[in-house]
Amino acid sequence: MNISPVSLAIRHTAAPQSQQVTDWAPRIAWVVGLLLVVALLYWLMREGWKWRAVLQSDLPGLPQAPADPGEPRLAMTGRYHGTTTAGQWLDRIVAHGLGARSRAELTLTERGVTVVRPGANDFFIPAGRLRDARLDKGIAGKVLTEDGLLVITWEHGGRLLDSGFRSDRAAEHAAWRDALRAMSAGPAGRAPGTTDAHHGTTDAAATTHHEEDTR
Repeated sequence: MNISPVSLAIRHTAAPQSQQVTDWAPRIAWVVGLLLVVALLYWLMREGWKWRAVLQSDLPGLPQAPADPGEPRLAMTGRYHGTTTAGQWLDRIVAHGLGARSRAELTLTERGVTVVRPGANDFFIPAGRLRDARLDKGIAGKVLTEDGLLVITWEHGGRLLDSGFRSDRAAEHAAWRDALRAMSAGPAGRAPGTTDAHHGTTDAAATTHHEEDTR
């Protein structure tokens, strides 16, 4: 019996097609494995943070602003990006909440610098503990544009610390640096306009980070 090409085409079209069966087991195993790796990394980071806090447990509580801090000389709103051991931009200080990045409001008076941090610990840098101020581009693993950070060097608990801030208006940084240097009790209290010596943030290190805007 002769079967026309049209009939063959109709039969072929009408024949049921078997669907490809998806093997879900390998996919589920891969997803579960990935989640376990992420969880492990998070746990290691958390434990490292806790261990660092234990090592820094000798650092005394943060100074608090006096009831009458004096008349404001300068004010700034922006971001607090962290505190490190002075001159060591990756040696993060996490004790007493200093490791938490946050919004910040800074006020400079004759008695020191008041740092108000919504959702984090406030602190006060007494004028007598100011040691230096400079413009830099990185601190505590955070890299910004050139001179994108105001770094205040101060003494606390027998240690020299660097605290990094970024103003919402970067043009304010130079005025803050000059005012803080004029108040500084350290050897670095230099005349306004002195060239900054950037600490720690070499070009080679900066290339390993993306420049980040304030968030």
